[in-house]
Amino acid sequence: MNWSAKLRPSGPAPSQAQSAKPRPTPTTAGGAAVAAAPGSPNVRATNGLKEFLWLLSDIEQPRILDLGNVSQATLNFFINKGFRISTEDILRSWKEFIASEEDSLRRMPPGQETGRISQASLAEKFLADAVSYPEENFNGVLVWDLLDYLDSELMPRLMDRLFDILRPGGVVLAMFHSRTPERYHRYRVLDTQSFEMVPTPTISVHARIFQNREILDLFGKFRSSKTFVARDQLREALFLK
Repeated sequence: MNWSAKLRPSGPAPSQAQSAKPRPTPTTAGGAAVAAAPGSPNVRATNGLKEFLWLLSDIEQPRILDLGNVSQATLNFFINKGFRISTEDILRSWKEFIASEEDSLRRMPPGQETGRISQASLAEKFLADAVSYPEENFNGVLVWDLLDYLDSELMPRLMDRLFDILRPGGVVLAMFHSRTPERYHRYRVLDTQSFEMVPTPTISVHARIFQNREILDLFGKFRSSKTFVARDQLREALFLK
C-alpha cells in the first residue's frame, strides 16, 4: 500500500456550492450529538486523518492503535466505520510509571538505596509491559502529538516498537508543533475531515520542536512519508511501513 499504487476515485472536483455544504453534526454510537460547535476555534480541518482513512479504505476491518488520551467520540467514529481499535494512553502511563518508580526509590530503607535509575533503563522497563502487542498486529497507529512530549530515551525505543507491531504497508499518523503550544490538548475525531483539540490539564510539558531532518531520522525505518502544514503551525505527517 502506497500513495503511487493506490488510485483515488476519478470524477469531477466538487463545485464551490458542494464544498460549502455543511457537514452533518457528528454523533455518538447512541445518536447523541458530539459537543463541538461548528466554527469553534478548537475544531480544525485535517488532511492527515483524511489521508490515513483513505490509505486503509481497502482493508476489511482494519486494526488501529490510538496512543492518545482515550476519547469516546474517537472510539465511536472508528467502530462505526468498521475498524477494530485498541487504545493506550502512553504519555499518561509513562508519567504514572515514572512517579511510581521515584516513589519506590524514596520508600527504600536507609542504606538500601540503589541510586537513581537511568532514563534508558526506565524506558526499557516501561516498554516491557507497555505497547505489548504481537508483531505486525496493526494496520495503523494514531500517534497525535505524543512525540513532542516524550522523554528522549523513550521516544526512539517506542518508534522501534511501533514499527514492529505495524503490518507491511501500515501507516502512522503523527503531528508536530512548529512552535511551543500555549497549552496541552487532547484530540477527538469528529468526522473524516475534522477533529477537536480539547484543552486539558497538563500531563507533561512540551519538550521539543522537531526539525524536518529530525522527523525523517526518527522515522528512518519507514519507506515513505507525506506532510501537511497548516496555518496554526501544527504539521500532520503520515509514514508508511
